Amino acid sequence: MKPISLDDIRGPALYAGIREDFRKRVIAHKEKRRIDVGDRVFLVFEDRVTLIFQIEEILRAERISDTAEIRHEIELYNQLLPTADSLSATLFLAVPRVAPDGSEVDRRAELDRFIGLDEHVILHIGPHSIRAEFEEGRSTAERISAVQYTRYRLSPEAIAALRTPGTTVEIEIDHPVYRHRARASEEMRASLAADFDA
Repeated sequence: MKPISLDDIRGPALYAGIREDFRKRVIAHKEKRRIDVGDRVFLVFEDRVTLIFQIEEILRAERISDTAEIRHEIELYNQLLPTADSLSATLFLAVPRVAPDGSEVDRRAELDRFIGLDEHVILHIGPHSIRAEFEEGRSTAERISAVQYTRYRLSPEAIAALRTPGTTVEIEIDHPVYRHRARASEEMRASLAADFDA
């Protein structure tokens, strides 16, 4: 997938004028690339559209207009792009603030139940099973971040399967305290397959 460049980024001043329309388009685009796995985990598979949006939003929020700083943000987010042999997804751990009984949730304790998750996320594409590679530094033996960056390295055979209409695509989590499996829509399969044509 073609890396994001400075030419792809409008920056805070120009972005303000198109933000609402762009946000609506990105939200619709993300719907085709999001999968909920149980009630606590969801993943969004990244591509140029999702990452350009994130860059524009961070530049806006932090009022970054210096070219060198913008280039730095682009460099960071380019690391999350799919590659010629991999898909990339941001994994979110959704921890509620309030329990079903109305009591306040200890969010840190609830998050810590997921320690070790980096060994337990699998992408299934037809007969191919690919364990997620997690970005280092976002979890330890004692702590885990609610946002994780994952990568899935696909063999040529797995890519061919992904490109084949009707191939089953699923995400499985087999963590000791959280076991769920979710099937992607055919629309999502097609969107992910398109990453290898970009």
